[in-house]
Amino acid sequence: MTSPPDATTSSSKLAILRAARIAFGRHPYNTVTLRDIATAAGVSAPLIIKHFGGKEQLFDTVADFGRAATELFDAPLDGLADHMIRHVLIARRERSIDPLLRVVFAIGTADERTLLLTRFRTQIIDTLTEKLGGVTERVRAELIVGSLLGLGAMISIDREGPLTTLGVDEIAAVFAPGLQSLITPAI
Repeated sequence: MTSPPDATTSSSKLAILRAARIAFGRHPYNTVTLRDIATAAGVSAPLIIKHFGGKEQLFDTVADFGRAATELFDAPLDGLADHMIRHVLIARRERSIDPLLRVVFAIGTADERTLLLTRFRTQIIDTLTEKLGGVTERVRAELIVGSLLGLGAMISIDREGPLTTLGVDEIAAVFAPGLQSLITPAI
């Protein structure tokens, strides 16, 4: 029987992922090294290999939006806006990550961007479209995700503004009703 991962393992994996997201977002894949990521994460390169297997597998993990989609859309439609907003804010504040924003800042080569964008479309946009009720709901799904990307981008741009200083409840109370109107529009 294996023992559950300890807090050190979880925090080192999170640090590695955070550093990898930044590195792969700011630099083309072929210029990023495991040593650079390890230094930024405050860990050793062999620890990255232990947790992720290597650079290609680490990039694959960073480019995967499956977990983000599962967590982001894990609420009934009538409370989905509030849930998504809280999820984005809490992920940023408690784990210093944004579940979606890496798609905007990734530069990479055409192949890397294509992989990231394809996964983003299939794992985020298509999943939300399906949750909303089908293919005809795609424009609403794109507007909803665009709003969440805007929230993340605004927090990154204005680190001292109200989106950073106000409480999660206050922000959700202001933002959720408008976003919810895209999820469950009054007909």
